[in-house]
Amino acid sequence: MAGLSFCGNNVTKNAYSVDTGMLNNGCFVDALNLVPHVFLLFITFPILFIGWGSQSSKVQIHHNTWLHFPGHNLRWILTFTLLFVHVCEIAEGIVSNKQMDTNHLHLFMPAFMGFIAATTSVVYYHNIETSNFPKLLLALFIYWVLAFITKSIKLWKFAEYGVGVLHLRFCITALLVVLYGLLMAVEINVIRVRRYVFFANPQKVKPPEDLQDLGVRFLQPFVNLLSKATYWWMNPLIIGAHKRPIELKKIGKLPIAMRALTNYLKLKDAYEDQRVKKAPSIWRSMYRAFGRPILLSSTFRYLADLLGFAGPLCIYGIVEHLNKKGTSLSEVYFMSSNELLQNTSVLAVLLFLALVLQRTFLQASYYVTIETGINLRGALLAMIYNKILRLSTSNMSMGEMTLGQINNLVAIETNQLMWFLFLCPNLWAMPVQIVMGVILLYYLLGTSALIGASVIVLLAPVQYLIATKLADTQKSTLDQSTERLKKTTEILKGIKLLKLYAWENIFCDSVEDTRGKELTSLRTFALYTSMSIFMNAAIPIAAVLVTFVSHALINKSKPSSSEAFAALALFHILVTPLFLLSTVVRFAVKAMVSVQKLGEFLQSDEIGDDSWRNGDMPVSLEACKKHPGATKAINRKQPLLYQMDNYEQPARRPLRPNETEDVAVKVNGGFFTWGSNLSTLSDINICIPTGQLTMIVGQVGCGKSSLLLAMLGEMQTLSGKVYWSNCFETDGSFEETRSKNRYSVGYATQKSWLLNATVEDNITFGSPFNKQRYKTVIDACSLQPDVDLLPFGDQTEIGERGINLSGGQRQRICVARALYQNTNIVFLDDPFSALDIHLSDHLMQEGILKFLQDDKRTVVLVTHKLQYLIHADWIIAMKDGSVLREGTLKDIQTHDVELYEHWKTLMNRQDQELEKDTEIDNCQTALERKTLRRAFYSREAKNQVDDDEEEEEEEEEEDDNMSTTTSRRSKIPWRVCWQYLSSGGFLMVFLMVFSKLLKHSVMVAIDYWLAEWTANADGPAGLPDSYYVPVFIILCGAGIALCLITSLTVEFLGLSAATNLHHNLLNKIIHAPIRFFDHIPPTLESLTRSTLLCLSAIGVIAFVTPSFLIALIPLAVSFYFIQKYFRVASKDLQDLDDSTQLPLLCHFSETAEGLTTIRAFRHESRFKQKMLELTDTNNTAYLFLSAANRWLEVRTDYLGAVIVLTAAVASIWSSGKSLPSSMVGLGLTYALTVTNYLNWVVRNLADLEVQMAAVKKVNSFLSTESENYEGSMDTTQVPEDWPQHGEIKIQDLCVRYDPLLKPVLKHVNAYINPGQKVGICGRTGSGKSSLSLAFFNMVDVFEGRIIIDGIDICKLPLQTLRSRLSIILQDPVLFSGSIRFNLDPERTCTDDRLWEALEIAQLKNMVKALSGGLDAVVTEGGENFSVGQRQLFCLARAFVRKSSILIMDEATASIDMATENVLQKVVMTAFADRTVVTIAHLVSSILEAEQVLVFSAGQLVECDSAVNLLAQQDSLFSVLVRTHK
Repeated sequence: MAGLSFCGNNVTKNAYSVDTGMLNNGCFVDALNLVPHVFLLFITFPILFIGWGSQSSKVQIHHNTWLHFPGHNLRWILTFTLLFVHVCEIAEGIVSNKQMDTNHLHLFMPAFMGFIAATTSVVYYHNIETSNFPKLLLALFIYWVLAFITKSIKLWKFAEYGVGVLHLRFCITALLVVLYGLLMAVEINVIRVRRYVFFANPQKVKPPEDLQDLGVRFLQPFVNLLSKATYWWMNPLIIGAHKRPIELKKIGKLPIAMRALTNYLKLKDAYEDQRVKKAPSIWRSMYRAFGRPILLSSTFRYLADLLGFAGPLCIYGIVEHLNKKGTSLSEVYFMSSNELLQNTSVLAVLLFLALVLQRTFLQASYYVTIETGINLRGALLAMIYNKILRLSTSNMSMGEMTLGQINNLVAIETNQLMWFLFLCPNLWAMPVQIVMGVILLYYLLGTSALIGASVIVLLAPVQYLIATKLADTQKSTLDQSTERLKKTTEILKGIKLLKLYAWENIFCDSVEDTRGKELTSLRTFALYTSMSIFMNAAIPIAAVLVTFVSHALINKSKPSSSEAFAALALFHILVTPLFLLSTVVRFAVKAMVSVQKLGEFLQSDEIGDDSWRNGDMPVSLEACKKHPGATKAINRKQPLLYQMDNYEQPARRPLRPNETEDVAVKVNGGFFTWGSNLSTLSDINICIPTGQLTMIVGQVGCGKSSLLLAMLGEMQTLSGKVYWSNCFETDGSFEETRSKNRYSVGYATQKSWLLNATVEDNITFGSPFNKQRYKTVIDACSLQPDVDLLPFGDQTEIGERGINLSGGQRQRICVARALYQNTNIVFLDDPFSALDIHLSDHLMQEGILKFLQDDKRTVVLVTHKLQYLIHADWIIAMKDGSVLREGTLKDIQTHDVELYEHWKTLMNRQDQELEKDTEIDNCQTALERKTLRRAFYSREAKNQVDDDEEEEEEEEEEDDNMSTTTSRRSKIPWRVCWQYLSSGGFLMVFLMVFSKLLKHSVMVAIDYWLAEWTANADGPAGLPDSYYVPVFIILCGAGIALCLITSLTVEFLGLSAATNLHHNLLNKIIHAPIRFFDHIPPTLESLTRSTLLCLSAIGVIAFVTPSFLIALIPLAVSFYFIQKYFRVASKDLQDLDDSTQLPLLCHFSETAEGLTTIRAFRHESRFKQKMLELTDTNNTAYLFLSAANRWLEVRTDYLGAVIVLTAAVASIWSSGKSLPSSMVGLGLTYALTVTNYLNWVVRNLADLEVQMAAVKKVNSFLSTESENYEGSMDTTQVPEDWPQHGEIKIQDLCVRYDPLLKPVLKHVNAYINPGQKVGICGRTGSGKSSLSLAFFNMVDVFEGRIIIDGIDICKLPLQTLRSRLSIILQDPVLFSGSIRFNLDPERTCTDDRLWEALEIAQLKNMVKALSGGLDAVVTEGGENFSVGQRQLFCLARAFVRKSSILIMDEATASIDMATENVLQKVVMTAFADRTVVTIAHLVSSILEAEQVLVFSAGQLVECDSAVNLLAQQDSLFSVLVRTHK
């Protein structure tokens, strides 16, 4: 046992003698120190085992788990410090022991036991805390007291023997005494607060309320410190994601402190506090509300940055002190602190601890800023939303605040501020980091370091310049892209027409043209990007080069290897802040702009206060005190002139209804304005009688709608008052009345406004659902037939993102909403404008007269339909912004004969129109419903797939379904990456890979050469500097050049890949609405970069110390699992974040559009509530996403630290043998860089998956079958003038849209004579349109054939076939360009021919009147012409192409009766000798046809002339005619 004994076995002095007293034997004191530790272990282990044993049976109570005892965080910090001090004590003991000739266990054994006891104490504490059983903490209290006493004895003895501060062991003991004392104090505090012992009644404690709510899943604020630092609580979520995707349910709700409401109140208080003094500043309020967490985060950041410098210093120490041997002593040895730091193994452990701590602090800093950023964003969104709800309407209508601006505020400005907060600590951390770095460099290398650093500083402005240039080019690129997107979408919308007319190629070229322009700006963009990447890579090389060369020249001596590698590591540290600086500065500038915009928005005008609507307060004039010059005065019909006339009128005005009658709303001497000081409405004196129907009439633009808005308080009041009567309060108490100020008003605007919600939600609008009432309302608005057509009935989503309804349908839903609400007053603003006669009559009778009047509700109706005046109880006639007459119809008849006569003539005219209208209107509603049915028919049955596009969409959907299966969830899309790269051209790929590899090998070579050079300096005989310097310069130069080459090839590879993909896509399907990557996905680039850096680092370490490879295996395995789990979870969370953001943005724009309605209904609070919920959901997803990123980074950083530790230990072990110290320096420097790049590898992998999804889509598009354009006949075999006669034979034709779908036409046989006029009819979905598509070979003809003039059309090349026939489609499609381009894009016809066509189509006069005639502009989609005119243009287009067969697919659907009659005649005359096939939805239009084909369910059921078919009573045709009449 000579080797191991507790006190050492020194023969000369008896180590175990206690002659001088027990406590004077140092060894005995150390043994005494063991007692508390052993005591603790004996007590706690049984308790822990019993606890763990029973824990499985105990249901984990959710909230108690995170109930912290007082002093929780302090205890964890103290325990960690204690552990660190114990480690120092162990190290000191072992190193001292090495200095003596025999082993003295007592130097480090008690310290080791202390380490174990401290660890146990914290585990024990955690378990007690989670089970909330504080009585057991007594054991810990006793342990701290005992430990404190024994350590104090040791300290006292040291002092007695004169061991002082210079000796490390004394310092360590003193520290331990302090720590034990503090822990004892913490324990006493827990007793004081919780009173679990020594007190009669222990304290009952409730957990925080968010934890009583089981929905809160974001536990970061509630878990213990260790779990907080390492995100341990995220494990179940991230690992579980592998089995099943993360859904919204899984991430639950936010803790209360992070909810938008909490933060909104914080920010608002800070903002309002400043209002008192001066204009509030957003910056100051942000600082007041969120300053503390930002300071905390900055503190973490500083700590992390300072610890970051431990790396280079430890490397310096290790390389410096390798191979130093010590002497041995027989005495108990006391060492000084300096000596400990010269021991390489100690330094390696210290380096490891410093790295772990640095990374923990850094991630904590990131997390705190991100959490604060999210909180700030929530608060800002709520602030903006509240402001939107109070915006004055005039602002919106006068165009001061556009929807676009509001959307930008929500989508862009708040995010800019959030990002600024994320980067904010960098602003003040970076300068400190740079200064510290330069000081250390100077300390290592002297003046030459300053020269090197100056290179970095001088090149920083250049970087900033490039960054700004980049932003500019990005803008111009965006403009080009939108232009191209516009063209592409246009093609997509008209794809069917393009194919039918065989014009694909013409349009393809125009897109290619725009794409060309876009690519030029992309090239400059790529150039700047590559320059910025190049600068980032080249600056450190240049700095190193300058530093070492100048050092060699100035000092004439070589740097030692320890200095050189410490300097190298320092340069690595310095690059990051400099690279980030330009980004941070750019973000700071953007944040300034955002704050300015926000400030302007928050200061903009608000709507007047509502209190006066009760009629008991004078009108607030707030609204009028506008900043002069802020609004443009829009003079609506010069109201001033009429003010003159107004003064004579009152005498003629009929007497008011007696004041005893109830008046619901009354306006006295009102002058109202839309923001300019000219009144829009002047001298308004009216009353609205309660429970009666009041109508407001007058010509367009005389202020009818404005009057309603003025009563609702939406306009600015110049003078006068609006009184809302208080007398009728049917429901609710008096209190309720006061709180609401005025009752909510059912209000239907002229321009209908729908929510993105189901039909039912749009109608009930937050009121409780009452089936009976709902049914009545729907019937009154005749919505039932429309609802029946919707795929899910009234549960169908409508609105922006839902299904598009026609104008009439939208309007009826809005009216239904106003009727359904249980309000006493209903304002309807021209509800009939988009409805045809039948619907308006029905609505008037059922809805207004019956439903509303039965309820005794007050109705105010603005209308143009004078025939309804007879129903009115009270009429207000307006003219030019003032009231012309007010009274009952009788009053007006007696007092103002003139007006009454005028009305009568108008009514007659309206009645005549009525007779004409009924037919058209009838069809119009039918048509609206038909288009709706079409829209869904194609969705549901899929057998009306309109086009190849839809099939492709289906294919994509199938792809997506497949990819969600778990087997595919963890695969990385390498194949797709390869497809993407190879589309950039193989030469480029080769160049990129080669230059990348070369660059990294050169980088390694530079550092290796440095190692050789400095190693040589340490040795006695060395080669002169003149040998090393030139090689060093050449290598650095090569490195810089390669940086440039790689960054350029990468960018341009991306460009050419994008170009080729876009080109192929466009040609493959001319529909490529794909905003594809216009440069290489940056992640692919940085992925290769970080992977190569990691690999080169690991390679270097392995080369220096081969034993490192053994340790690498477990590390690699753990790394693999971390990235595998993370990627899946990250993708899910990313999707959640994206999918929750959209509803939020939509809700904002929706609110801004429907402001007046929301305010009239008084539903502000409901909408606020919804906004807060949406914000919270989005923030939850984002928080989880960022926490997952932290989870990953903490783990990869710890792995990196372990790599550094193993590298250091391995190199120290093998240093004695044959390893020069410079090589150790090289290995460690590289190991340090690994930590930075490991997590980038994983992050980039995850991003790459997301981005490659788009490439996958493109590839799936590219692999779709395109139409077979060739045909089996050669073009030369087709006669020039085919088809000459227009004879059509259809033989046993079967057609389907896709081989997988059911046939839509079955065994059709028909024969059409040349020049015959044929009508085709049948119910919707019977296959009429499919037949017209079959003529053009647009559908799959799988049996039978169509023969035109002796040629089977399936054999013809498509281009030929389609260019020889004409078709007029049901929906008119026009393209942006000139009229000439729309009629004849191929530019083959003379002007006379075009004019002739226009004349036939009744358009000649209109086109002549336009400026530019044939070259007049057509806007996108032909929006500048009415639908009828567009349809006529399409007719003209068909006439221009003189083919002997014309197919009209329901072409006259949107044309009025008169024009249609003319057209029918023209078709009969101009096409007398041609075959015309008309597909009719109105059977009446084919009553003259020579032959009628009637289809039913894809089969031809009747075929004869119209006259014969009508003669048969029971023929389907006559049934159709009867039902349609």
